[in-house]
Amino acid sequence: MIIPPFRNEPSLDFSKAANRSDFAAALRLVHDRLGRSYPLLIGGSEVGTDSWVESFNPAHPGELVGRHAAAGREQVELAVAAGWAAFEEWSRTPLAQRAELLLRAAQVIRRRRHELGALMVYEVGKPWDEADGEAAEAVDLMEWYARQALELPARDRMAPNPGEITQFRYLPLGVGAVISPWNFPLALTTGMMTAALVAGNCVILKPAETASTTAAWLVEILSDLGLPPGVINLLSGRGEVVGEALVDHPQIRFVAFTGSREVGVRIYQRASVVHPGQRWLKRVQLEMGGKNAVVVDETADLDLAAQEIALSAFGFQGQKCSAGSRAVVVGSVYDDLVGRVLERTERIRCGDPVDPEVTLGPVIDGDAEEKILDYIQIGRGEGDLLRGGGRVSGEGRFIEPTIFGGVAPDARIAQEEIFGPVLAVIRARDFEDGIRIANSTDYGLTGSYFSRDPERLAFARDHLHVGNLYLNRRSTGALMGVHPFGGFNMSGTDTKAGGPDYLLFFLQGQSVAERL
Repeated sequence: MIIPPFRNEPSLDFSKAANRSDFAAALRLVHDRLGRSYPLLIGGSEVGTDSWVESFNPAHPGELVGRHAAAGREQVELAVAAGWAAFEEWSRTPLAQRAELLLRAAQVIRRRRHELGALMVYEVGKPWDEADGEAAEAVDLMEWYARQALELPARDRMAPNPGEITQFRYLPLGVGAVISPWNFPLALTTGMMTAALVAGNCVILKPAETASTTAAWLVEILSDLGLPPGVINLLSGRGEVVGEALVDHPQIRFVAFTGSREVGVRIYQRASVVHPGQRWLKRVQLEMGGKNAVVVDETADLDLAAQEIALSAFGFQGQKCSAGSRAVVVGSVYDDLVGRVLERTERIRCGDPVDPEVTLGPVIDGDAEEKILDYIQIGRGEGDLLRGGGRVSGEGRFIEPTIFGGVAPDARIAQEEIFGPVLAVIRARDFEDGIRIANSTDYGLTGSYFSRDPERLAFARDHLHVGNLYLNRRSTGALMGVHPFGGFNMSGTDTKAGGPDYLLFFLQGQSVAERL
């Protein structure tokens, strides 16, 4: 198979009238499809249950986006059996055919880009550019992993041994669980699931309850391309029921998870238990979040730093594991930079993301809203409230972009992941102190450093301990195939999505030697 070199899918320019018109039309089309009911998918068959989970539009919490059959332990058993029944054939499907399926799926996502973006506007409250960017990332992931899969045979570079024919090859693991998040319900679900599939595995997908509709549309797209029954099984439902049953199951070979630190640690613990009938140690990859810092020294371009701090902190309402929720600023430029960040934050328009002018939409649900407001209350006792600090009037889950100044490095709002539009600004003595503060949390996902001094940039390269380090740019917006994504410490297991080695998580190496 000859395919062109990988290139990232370009972002759409919504200042162009044609793009705005097309996306607005997709919003109208998708709105007419809201409120539908979706069954489980097990072994290629649609399966109903007696209970449901529902996703709602966070900008209009009474508007039902999708109603999904809720799986229980019985359906987990059926899905695991269906996956193993399909594995023998799928694992022996030629690698080129599996890669070709991903490339065809990427083409479908391209054609339905506006439609899928519009769905995420309604289901998770993404502004237009964030929703479109996620659809583009889903394309990137499938294009990248298809090419990575085709390069696997080239890794057979063992030393020769006289008198033997030797081979090193990669084999798929079996049936695994993909537990996907609500904040990137298309891209991250696509990445984990299609990487497992192109490697020859079968998957049981358990999506986040609040984003199950996006996952259901993705599974439908892949199934319509002709996947054999049982290669993908969709189990919507509650994490404490479906997720835990999958993690505990002795016939689950691997678990790929993106979500909170609390749930990730629990998965790690549970997956380490060897149950009766289990013949392997389960592989687990976790992406669990961050408390990312943007460090600015006195030599930096302050306009650029202020712009990137605001984008890092408040893009998609701060609901990104890569969000720059701490700004660590050298004292001599602290007041100047804070003023510029405040000025830029004032330009942010909050509201229903159906409006193309809105850049800050709602947080995902009532639980998130309550948690964020609780942290804002904590912040009132830990720093100076410089802006925001409350809800935005209206029926949706809207919270003002909030900035606290004068925050101590060990304050709770400087140490704990809030996952909302809240920025803590911390004063540093000098650039080395700023980097020390940046490293002072349990996390290590992303980090940014702004400086015009080449020696300081080199120092940051060596001393900022994060999985994704950005110099003179924001802490968000990783491009798959360009910025492999994954973090250190309590940010997860650092499997580097969109990187050169990601597929190896889903494979096991075999050495073969034949005496002549």
